[in-house]
Amino acid sequence: MKSTRKGLRDGELYKDNYERLNCSECEKTLKKKNDPDEVFSVRTCPECGRQWKELR
Repeated sequence: MKSTRKGLRDGELYKDNYERLNCSECEKTLKKKNDPDEVFSVRTCPECGRQWKELR
């Protein structure tokens, strides 16, 4: 699982006008899952299911 920063650099993700993260393939806004025991949260594309981790 890549980080969101690396996904942005590689062109897999982009930010829209409202600074939301979107999947480049599906053009859907990523959903966020928080796990209180982890240092990062998981961002998931609802269309294709790809995941990225984001440091909080």
